[in-house]
Amino acid sequence: MIGESLLAALVLLGGFFCLVAGLGVLRLPDVLIRMHASTKAGTLGSGLILVAVAIMSGDLATVTRAVATIVFLLITAPVAAHMIGRAAFRSGVPMWNTRVEKGAGDALHRRR
Repeated sequence: MIGESLLAALVLLGGFFCLVAGLGVLRLPDVLIRMHASTKAGTLGSGLILVAVAIMSGDLATVTRAVATIVFLLITAPVAAHMIGRAAFRSGVPMWNTRVEKGAGDALHRRR
């Protein structure tokens, strides 16, 4: 009973993070910010679902594959995100224009 609840929580939480990654890709204004949302939330969501699959199956072959997939995601997602961001920056893709008000950063420096 507790094990099934844990598995359900892992799958639901993983699905939630994958949904957040998809919404981030659709709604965020900039290539770099979209890429950040998709890699961080997507990797976390996929990892949680794979952990649930590994726990549910219990056999060594499936656990090994799940762990290998998680490691592969953790290694390749940041590299791919960096390369996509670099290509977008070099090709001149317009970035999101933000303004920082004068003195807005002063409060942050005083807190430290």
